[in-house]
Amino acid sequence: MRLAPTETIAAVATPPGRGGVGIIRISGPASRLIAERLFRSGRPEFAGLKPYRLHHGTFHAPAGKLLDEGLAAFMPAPGSYTGEDTVELYCHGSPAVLRSVLEAVFSLGARPAGPGEFTKRAYLSGRLDLSQAEAVAELIAARSQAQADLALTRLTGSMGDAARELGSALADLMAGICLAVDFPEEEVECLPKAAFAEGVAAVLARIDALLEAGRRAGPFRTGTRAALFGRVNAGKSSLFNALLGTDRAIVADLPGTTRDYLEESLDLDGLPVRLTDTAGLRPTQDAIETIGKERGMARAGRAELGLYVVDGSLPFVPDPEAEAVIAALTPAKILAVVTKADLPPAEPSPRDALAARGIAAVAVSSRTGFGLTGLVAAMRAMLTRDAGLPEPATPAPSDREAAALTAARAELAGLLADIAAGIPYDIMGVRLETASTLLADLTGETTPDDVLNAVFDRFCIGK
Repeated sequence: MRLAPTETIAAVATPPGRGGVGIIRISGPASRLIAERLFRSGRPEFAGLKPYRLHHGTFHAPAGKLLDEGLAAFMPAPGSYTGEDTVELYCHGSPAVLRSVLEAVFSLGARPAGPGEFTKRAYLSGRLDLSQAEAVAELIAARSQAQADLALTRLTGSMGDAARELGSALADLMAGICLAVDFPEEEVECLPKAAFAEGVAAVLARIDALLEAGRRAGPFRTGTRAALFGRVNAGKSSLFNALLGTDRAIVADLPGTTRDYLEESLDLDGLPVRLTDTAGLRPTQDAIETIGKERGMARAGRAELGLYVVDGSLPFVPDPEAEAVIAALTPAKILAVVTKADLPPAEPSPRDALAARGIAAVAVSSRTGFGLTGLVAAMRAMLTRDAGLPEPATPAPSDREAAALTAARAELAGLLADIAAGIPYDIMGVRLETASTLLADLTGETTPDDVLNAVFDRFCIGK
């Protein structure tokens, strides 16, 4: 049973900084009383905050000082975000104004809200399950439309629906074997072992489908990594800047300009990518350059895609350090970028030399922009080769949910083995109960307090 909080909390619900509007959210049993002591309407017929209506007026400190002019809205329980009485004050978006109004709210009995406390109250009141609460945090943090879509799918309750369907299927199986456990001396019909195994296998298949959806959506949810590497003056930093659309890296004809790796975020049509520019490869006695080169090569070797940058105006000469990165990633995860396509190409062609080794190549000119569109398409195709967004109605589990599903799957796989081995029904029932508990963790029905706190501590204050 979820216990309803008794304290009233308040916080600024809009991002830090200046803006046209700033919102202060108050939630709890005293929220309406506090708001009505702060708010004054200019209408002579005003008789208090009416539910679900915007009221225009002014905000005043308890001593009477004018704090701001704005709007107030009251949402009574249970029809609010938190499921309890909630008021939102729409102020001008000055940090000083918001601070003064919030201090007045605190002086009237509210306390500061903790990270994610409004959403935690929505969970405690039953307005959201734990999966939906996690989706709220993911939606706020979304950096791409794909990430927002993944969060919105779970916010609709699709993961909770899936968890309840799986739990219901396991409950039916449990009911089918309980007869044999509860009435061992009676001649009662019990679920045949073949039907028992078939039911368990059906639940396993559904869990596998959810886990596969999460695996395929992983690059879109958490992002992926690509790294530029190659010899000095091959055009890595120019390409880095061209892909980002800004002069992030210093570009010069002097070899060794980039002495350490640089990283920036790149959005490839909804796919978040962490792009790394590494120091150019060449023999050197410079200790600092050597360290920077080693760090860059380590990053490149851990990337999901290595962009092997080769100067297309010069004959191709394999580099031992580049070969080490290719070996670490394998050619299937290497895309060669033959730069300086605006210059006369070398003979023989570097692209032919790379193709002979099974390495795909794209020709580009960072100066003119030639080939960049094709490069971006090739990068996205290679990074999403084993990935993809699930159908809108199919939830992709979070890391926490995937862990619970994986643990439940292990129990059910062990149960299939127990059925084949002829283990007694009462012993097999323990595996069913364990799997059911793990699946209930998806929605927070049986989740320990420390796990709940860890989920909500990741939220921003005000949500």
